Amino acid sequence: MMVLLYSALAMTLIVAVRYVMVSGLFAWLTGRVRPGHYAGLGRQIRMELGWSLVSCAIYGVPAGVIAWGWQAHGWTLIYSDPKAWPLWWMPVSLVVYLALHDTWFYWTHRWMHRPAVFRRIHAVHHASRPPTAWAAMNFHPVEAAIVGLFIPALVFVVPIQAGVLATVLVIMTVMGVTNHMGWEMFPRALVHSRAGQWLITASHHSRHHEQYKCNYGLYFRVWDHVCRTDRGISTP
Repeated sequence: MMVLLYSALAMTLIVAVRYVMVSGLFAWLTGRVRPGHYAGLGRQIRMELGWSLVSCAIYGVPAGVIAWGWQAHGWTLIYSDPKAWPLWWMPVSLVVYLALHDTWFYWTHRWMHRPAVFRRIHAVHHASRPPTAWAAMNFHPVEAAIVGLFIPALVFVVPIQAGVLATVLVIMTVMGVTNHMGWEMFPRALVHSRAGQWLITASHHSRHHEQYKCNYGLYFRVWDHVCRTDRGISTP
């Protein structure tokens, strides 16, 4: 039992440190590239930090339990040896995880914009006006559970190599932060390219924070295009 507790605490600490380091890095970058962009937002940023650290525990405790179960009992379909499955499955599993997570996020995100749910849960996230680099995990605990428990559940269903899983988590963290910075760090050549029509960056997600009823995706604009909820990009 103590090993399980230590695993949960350790994973919570890892998630919290990852959040502070990545969000802090991009907040620092914002200060360098866009001086004064977060001026006057000190109270909001403190709120974002508070809710985000609660989210770190909601993400970290289940992750710690799963890590313990994987190492001690082999409960999950995570594997260490790249040769345990065909090598082609490693990049395919990366895409599968991102696509499934994006699908889950899109539909739960739309559900959280129903007026009653929004007022009780999702309004916490939209209290970031404008969003900052600290807002990526600024969630009500219920929303943090809905968003954060999907990938831990997925490791019981879809096999994934440990390094690929780590890559998924890095992509999730970096895109979550960069999409909320309030300005576009990627070049116009990418944002306005054909590929940019299918990828989500700050230009796309900022419009969601402006208009609420559009641009619900996390990584890709596929579901927004299919469901006609894509309203293009803003110019943050």
